[in-house]
Amino acid sequence: MKAYLVLDLSIHDLPGFLPYVSAIPAFIEKHGGRYIVQGAQPTVVEGDWAPERMVIIEFPSRQNATAFLADPDAQVFFELRHKTTNSKLVLVDEFRA
Repeated sequence: MKAYLVLDLSIHDLPGFLPYVSAIPAFIEKHGGRYIVQGAQPTVVEGDWAPERMVIIEFPSRQNATAFLADPDAQVFFELRHKTTNSKLVLVDEFRA
């Protein structure tokens, strides 16, 4: 079953964030992931949620997504994202009836 990482982020240090932007796609690919949405500016349709930028990454399974999140070589880039953005990240599984 596919799994998705959904990232809501606001960038406060773009020059500091750019190394993350350059490096992280290789880690996503390493774990079988692919971008569905990459840095898009969303349109709020309902409610008071006001994300600035959205990223959605699809993985073949939850195991692939959690391996990506736990990848020791990617940790330095996750820390960089934490320092240069305000971000919220959730992991969700694909719905199957």
